[in-house]
Amino acid sequence: MLKKAFLFLIFLSSVCNAFAQELRSPERYLGYKLGEQFTPHYKIVAYFRYIADASKNVKLVQYGTTNEGRPLIAVFIASYENIGKLEQIRQNNLALAGLNGSNTKTTTTSSSTTNTPVICWLSYNVHGNEPASSEAAMQTLFDMVDPSNTVAHAWLKNTVVVIDPCLNPDGRERYVNFYNSVRGVTPDANPASREHAEPWPGGRINHYYFDLNRDWAWQTQKETQARLALYNQWLPQIHVDYHEQGFNAPYYFAPAAEPFHKVITPWQREFQTIIGKNNAKHFDQNGWLYFTKQEFDLLYPSYGDTYPIYNGSIGMTYEQGGISAGLAVLTRSGDTLTLADRIAHHHTTSLSTIETASAYAQKLVDEFKKFYDNSRANPPGEYKTYVIQNDNNDKINALTTMLTRNGIQYGFGLKNSVTGYNYVTGKTESYAVSANDLVINAYQPKSVLLNVLFEPKTFVADSNTYDITAWSLPYAYGLKAYGVKESFKPENAVMTGSNPAVLSNMHAYAYVSAWRSVNDVKFLAALIKKGIKVRYSEKPFEAAGKKFSAGSLLITRAGNDMPGFDQEIVQAAASFNHEITPLTTGFVDKGADFGSDVIKYIREPRVLLVNGEGVSAEAMGEVWHFFEQQINYPITIVRYKDIEKTRLSDFDVAIFPDGTYEDFPSDKLQNWVRDGGKLIALENAVSQLVDKKGFGIKKKEEKKDDKTDDKTKVTAPIKLYDERDRDALRSSVPGAIYKINLDNSHPLGFGLPAWYYSLKLSDDIYDFLGDDGWNVGTIKKDAYISGFVGQKSKEKINDGMLLGVQSLGRGTVVYIVDDPIFRSFWENGKLLLSNAVFMVGE
Repeated sequence: MLKKAFLFLIFLSSVCNAFAQELRSPERYLGYKLGEQFTPHYKIVAYFRYIADASKNVKLVQYGTTNEGRPLIAVFIASYENIGKLEQIRQNNLALAGLNGSNTKTTTTSSSTTNTPVICWLSYNVHGNEPASSEAAMQTLFDMVDPSNTVAHAWLKNTVVVIDPCLNPDGRERYVNFYNSVRGVTPDANPASREHAEPWPGGRINHYYFDLNRDWAWQTQKETQARLALYNQWLPQIHVDYHEQGFNAPYYFAPAAEPFHKVITPWQREFQTIIGKNNAKHFDQNGWLYFTKQEFDLLYPSYGDTYPIYNGSIGMTYEQGGISAGLAVLTRSGDTLTLADRIAHHHTTSLSTIETASAYAQKLVDEFKKFYDNSRANPPGEYKTYVIQNDNNDKINALTTMLTRNGIQYGFGLKNSVTGYNYVTGKTESYAVSANDLVINAYQPKSVLLNVLFEPKTFVADSNTYDITAWSLPYAYGLKAYGVKESFKPENAVMTGSNPAVLSNMHAYAYVSAWRSVNDVKFLAALIKKGIKVRYSEKPFEAAGKKFSAGSLLITRAGNDMPGFDQEIVQAAASFNHEITPLTTGFVDKGADFGSDVIKYIREPRVLLVNGEGVSAEAMGEVWHFFEQQINYPITIVRYKDIEKTRLSDFDVAIFPDGTYEDFPSDKLQNWVRDGGKLIALENAVSQLVDKKGFGIKKKEEKKDDKTDDKTKVTAPIKLYDERDRDALRSSVPGAIYKINLDNSHPLGFGLPAWYYSLKLSDDIYDFLGDDGWNVGTIKKDAYISGFVGQKSKEKINDGMLLGVQSLGRGTVVYIVDDPIFRSFWENGKLLLSNAVFMVGE
């Protein structure tokens, strides 16, 4: 009897061990079938950690955290033979690209492509309210490591799969929490149901309301910076970015729509079709609808498909219909689309892509090496060297930070002069290069990305594009640059003598700081928060043998009678690596002395930022992020619907981002301005002040030919339905650069040259302000620089005002027609916005 009991215990133990060692599917782990409910992010992470612990084929990496503290993870899946040598595979892959392990220097290390595994990277859920792909990521992970899945094991013999299950956890949780809070016991498929109507700001965006799928190259956001640091350490041969679109649309996968950027190689085009045909095969077998070659193009460099392409990969976007669909929704065709359906479609393309990667592994690796060999030996584009004039260390440092994050190599100085295309004048000119000028040689691994980011004019083969069509970095940063057709290598790796002199044992009458960059704004913000009074000069002046421009900051001992005054100023400057000039007297060499009426006091501005329904969340988020994360200055965010019950006397500045506002401006808001408040209107907020009493802003009317009579009128051509999209383009401005004439003697233009590059996203332009206003930024004919502009819009955008300031009672209204800090990569406008907040109206 005891023997039988003992044998039974052994049998039971062996069964339990076998059961414990069996990998659990998402359904068994979570306790519900995928698609029955949305899985919270923490459970997705937990499942990935569980698989990483339980499987010998998986390595999990936490590469960062979100603004709200959620983990950002990725898993690497490989065969048992390859999982233990992932670092060797990574190093070998970078060697194929001509890069060493730090991804910053070219290496001459030879590397063979034979038996080198292909790296296939799948990125899910970059937009938070497109949540189906994170669910599909769990099933894809399980299928790749399931011991019984012999097909997947065969793929892993020559493929390393990387899965990032959720690129935007904060946005996803915003959407999931909303949906779970309003859903009933049974999902309501009626599209009119509240569960299909997200409240403002929606889950698409991250914590600061940024679209992370527009941030790949710029890397302004915490999540993007962490992810791209990992991505650029690997440089996969395939990258897929998983999305959802409107729920009435069928599935979209590659090949992409035109325009393709001209640097995209024949192989990159060809393989998009190969992938597409394999996806189509699986969709055909299931009878699922799909489309290709429409809507989603390959031009703008900061997408999850184009950025990988410009870095040697096969980059692709996959789009499942499903935004606002919840767990189930009735589509226009009368079908019910469920979350389970959406998961199945994304799961299918995930496996299909891995299958194709494995089938073409050798070819993919060979072409990857070829891409980088060509990049180093024969870089694309007309210019082989870019020289950026360094008349502002802070701006150069901001640009080089971005270049470093993207693995683009650079240096400083040349011994000789160069002749090249002057980005400012548009002419070929000679330039004597200084020791600290930024020099970027195109003969480097990242030359394709370099060319795309720096070319002054991007060729657009098809103007019907999905995003902006101009972004050249010298214009975005407001820097003088030259494109040189010859190859020149920089003399030095770093700037020389760029650190400010160390000040000690000071007892100054005053300190002077330049006002020319965001770093100067950070310094001002730090002083104001310390309670230190700061002034600025309205006019240029000379003192201590130096020239200072209008807007230069003055920190005088007068008014700052405090212990340790000098130490406070010097320490604050040192913390920002900021140069200040101590003065022993207020008697200047040239210009106005410090007691003059041209010396203005900067009040500590109490800033209100409007948000809520009707406001563009992304435009509002840019301002929020700028204040909190870039200049570290307090800002109070108030919902527009609460403005009427807000005590506006608590604020000095009110910023109205792009949006559509009801009853704007209200009597209360107008009275606040007249009593001394400062209203900053951005983009569409400007248009809503047109023809309002007291506001001098007027839309520029389109010219009409008054001489035409009925007899001479030309009959308008009959429009063709098939040409409707093309006809609409005639009045389209999908992101184009214009050069504005800037009155930099006005406080709104302080610290900027006599020109400003504006990124126009519309053809909005206004009549010149009258006697009660200042036309600070104006546009004349031939101001167009780059990007697509429809013919009707191009005719309209001339002879008008784009930046203006108007007095209203004792207050001020600032009109900024175009987004000055677009996606936070438009560095050129950050000082402009800062001027509006800190300088104008003082």
